[in-house]
Amino acid sequence: MSTEALLASGDTVRLTDPKGRHHTFVLESGGRFHSHKGSVAHDALIGLPEGSVVTTEQGVEYLVMRPLLEDYVLSMPRGAAIIYPKDATQILQRADIHPGQTVLEAGLGSGALSLWLHRVLGPKGTLISVDRREDFADIARGNVETYYRGSPPATWDIRLGDLNDVLADQPDHSIDRIILDMLAPWECLEQSLRTLVPGGVIVCYVATVTQLSRVMEALRDTGRTTEPEAAETLQRPWHVEGLAVRPEHRMIGHTAFLCWARSLAPGATLPVRPGKKVKPDYLDEDVEAWTPGAVAQRTETAKKIRQLTRESQARAEKARRNAPEVRPADDPPTSPHSDAGVSSAGLE
Repeated sequence: MSTEALLASGDTVRLTDPKGRHHTFVLESGGRFHSHKGSVAHDALIGLPEGSVVTTEQGVEYLVMRPLLEDYVLSMPRGAAIIYPKDATQILQRADIHPGQTVLEAGLGSGALSLWLHRVLGPKGTLISVDRREDFADIARGNVETYYRGSPPATWDIRLGDLNDVLADQPDHSIDRIILDMLAPWECLEQSLRTLVPGGVIVCYVATVTQLSRVMEALRDTGRTTEPEAAETLQRPWHVEGLAVRPEHRMIGHTAFLCWARSLAPGATLPVRPGKKVKPDYLDEDVEAWTPGAVAQRTETAKKIRQLTRESQARAEKARRNAPEVRPADDPPTSPHSDAGVSSAGLE
């Protein structure tokens, strides 16, 4: 068995009890996992293969696994609401993101989408993450560094500030894909489309129908993209036990809408379908319903944000402290979470 298949200090692990409750933490020599069902020494886990079962002093058994990326995203500290895995995978598909690209995401949040993007882009790719809030960026950085043990695969450029200001100095046609996870993406379309390569994909992630309607019309009004498309993803698990086969009582329903379009070449005009109806003019009250102030947004207290920042950074430091030495670029990857290898480029 490969030594990399064995659990090691610095690995993120997930313990699952008989009732399906999960506990995710970073292994550290001398550490101890505690719960109301007893405790387990970290040293008892280090060196075990995944899929092992350990027992607390109270006789409760726990299944030990490294978390899948989906598991990790749903358990990591959150400052801002995350892009759920069902939506993240759709973004990767709709935007046709692949290794070596330069991708910009606006709205870093807690780093959920960044984790997926790093994995896909690989060591030859570049991820530019933009957020207005430094505290959210700190939480996201901690979450990503924890999962990748201090070395995210792609070159990562985190920039703070308003997206329009950040893109003002970006050269024309220098970004392959743009993902806007923000309250009013229509305010940033001009600069976004200027920096997007011809044929590149822009994806907007919005929560409400009114936001979706406005950003779709704004994309059409630019005259610089293909006809935008929109969709949402609903995930319904099934209960299958013998002949008892039925949908589960709970499902992951609406989280957000995705809309996407491709950039046209400079000077090109999209052919208009014959007989296409002209949309009616919107009233002032219609536009008011689309403003950021009219859209509810989840917020956390300053105290909670500080607590989450400390937690994510502490976990990242523990993973980084226990990470093995970085190997040369032509050696196999050291991170169990990355198939693409480890980039020597750090965070900016």
